[in-house]
Amino acid sequence: MAGRVNMVLVVLVAASVLHRTAAETYEVGNELSWRVPPNTTAYSTWASAYTFRVGDTLVFTFTTGSHDVAKVTKEAFDACNSSSPLTMLNTGPANYTLNSTGENYFFCAMGSHCSQGQKLSISVSASSSESPASPPGTTSTPSPPPPPSSAPSLAAATFSVIFMSIATGILW
Repeated sequence: MAGRVNMVLVVLVAASVLHRTAAETYEVGNELSWRVPPNTTAYSTWASAYTFRVGDTLVFTFTTGSHDVAKVTKEAFDACNSSSPLTMLNTGPANYTLNSTGENYFFCAMGSHCSQGQKLSISVSASSSESPASPPGTTSTPSPPPPPSSAPSLAAATFSVIFMSIATGILW
């Protein structure tokens, strides 16, 4: 019995390694989608449940012509000022891939939708395969790029071997 419990734990660990090596896709607002929310905290509450990483994709589901997505600066976000968006997505559903760390600000530029709470601020962390930046005030000499990672394929191979071993009863 202890062997089976250990094997289940190994399978769960392997599955979790495989799960986070790939970028995630997030449906902004889940069931709410991208529309004027029932309250001004709906999207910040939604975002607080997730950890966004470089490479992840946000999917803004909306009706074209009724809503849009403006990626803006913090100043524009705070003021709901859509005069100079960094990016404008007009056709729904719209995908936006998070390509750098830091804060990202989005809102709907239609009418007063932004001031009614149709706005999203998220913090993006480095992907699990990226190394952290050097602390401020330090310099580092760039090293040559590492060879392509085999971690996902190695994890998949390990998972497959364990699964087949369980299925054939070899491990107990």
